[in-house]
Amino acid sequence: MRIHLIDGTYELFRHFFGAPSHINSKGQEVGAVRAVASSMLSMVNQGATHIGIATDHVITSFRNELYDGYKDGSDLDPVILGQFNLLEEVLDSLGFMIFPMVDFEADDGLGAAARKAALNPDVEQVIICTPDKDLGQCLTQDEKIIQYDRRKELRITYETVIEKFGVTPESIPDYLGLVGDTADGFPGIKGWGAKSSATLLSHYHHIENIPNDHMEWAMQVRSSQKLSESLNTDYELALLFKLIATIDYEAPTFETVSELKWNGPKDNYENILKSIDGDRILQRLDKMETN
Repeated sequence: MRIHLIDGTYELFRHFFGAPSHINSKGQEVGAVRAVASSMLSMVNQGATHIGIATDHVITSFRNELYDGYKDGSDLDPVILGQFNLLEEVLDSLGFMIFPMVDFEADDGLGAAARKAALNPDVEQVIICTPDKDLGQCLTQDEKIIQYDRRKELRITYETVIEKFGVTPESIPDYLGLVGDTADGFPGIKGWGAKSSATLLSHYHHIENIPNDHMEWAMQVRSSQKLSESLNTDYELALLFKLIATIDYEAPTFETVSELKWNGPKDNYENILKSIDGDRILQRLDKMETN
């Protein structure tokens, strides 16, 4: 079997900016939720059988306690923020397995679920459906775990990560620890860019392995002395950023892969879909049951 793991938060954002707006009878914007629900059913129509959807039930996580500048959702449009919990309710009513993250993040849920599913001998492949570069660290050389960008229809593998970033997936947290990630709100270490970080990590693999004596790697990168001084000054910060960028595989997801199998909607789905004016989704479900 193949397991499809969906970044529900990313899907909500993607459709919020791409799907038509729709206000229900309660005055609530539901356009993105309806689009995500329809998209998930399309996956079933296309042959997906086992689907897990990770969501950010709340925006903050344990990472906000580690670093004050980490993303906290304060800049989010209230209109999209108001659809987070509704998305979970709708997808759950449609019979999809949801991993709502509270102390963790959706990325952690995806990574934890991927690792757990990959250990099952009956699972042929785990497909993490998100373009998020953080999830690159979860990919395996044997392609038991890959990523897929549904919007671009782009397959992302272990080798793809190396081609794009110049480091293996195992070094992605180190890479982000050095160069930073503006989307997540941490800046990286002064002077360390993509090229210098990739050059050294392709050789030393992890921040902890980079020699203190810059002369040992002076031939590999320019301004080695300045980079060494910068890393020595902010070494603990680099390790903190690495920790922030590291997927936490202890995030709660599922007990057995059988829970991920889509068996159709739950008993309460009609009322919930009517609350978002989901007549077309109801019609799609009727056709799916007929077929």
